[in-house]
Amino acid sequence: MTQRESYTVEVAGLVRHFPLFEVAPGVRIAVFNMLGDTYVVKASAAALAERLRDVRAEVLLTAEAKSIPLIYEMSALMGLPYVVLRKAYKSYMGQAISAETVSITTGAPQTLYLDEKDRELIRDKRVIVVDDVISTGSTLNGMEKLVLKAGGHVAQVAAIFTEGEDDWSRVVALANLPVFKD
Repeated sequence: MTQRESYTVEVAGLVRHFPLFEVAPGVRIAVFNMLGDTYVVKASAAALAERLRDVRAEVLLTAEAKSIPLIYEMSALMGLPYVVLRKAYKSYMGQAISAETVSITTGAPQTLYLDEKDRELIRDKRVIVVDDVISTGSTLNGMEKLVLKAGGHVAQVAAIFTEGEDDWSRVVALANLPVFKD
């Protein structure tokens, strides 16, 4: 097996090597997957919590799945409850609300669902929307739409990484990942 090319990054004081994967013809991204990397989760959560300490908020929100350990750790550090948007509807979710997105890693439409019980956590609350990587902004837009549909207000957007050359100045992020074009 040949060694996959990687991109080296420093995040929250830790060095990691992200494998490069082609997501469209001639377009590669450095894939960040923090699942199982407790050190990156804890360090990134602490760094984001510190940067968000002056944001007036009552709830944290993310989409499943890779950001779940991050938002759990941020919740513990910040003393705020968290909500996870699901990518599949289950009957126990009751009268869930939904929004469509297209992730750069799947390339296909996905639906995000906000559970009926979690709608009450968000109503009339200031919400920090959290993601691991914000690349195209599609998932972010879906998360923000659901906060608004539930009657909440987006107080801030935060991510470990933004990706590409878009204007991400409204996002509190630890670093930016390049998009590699051949």
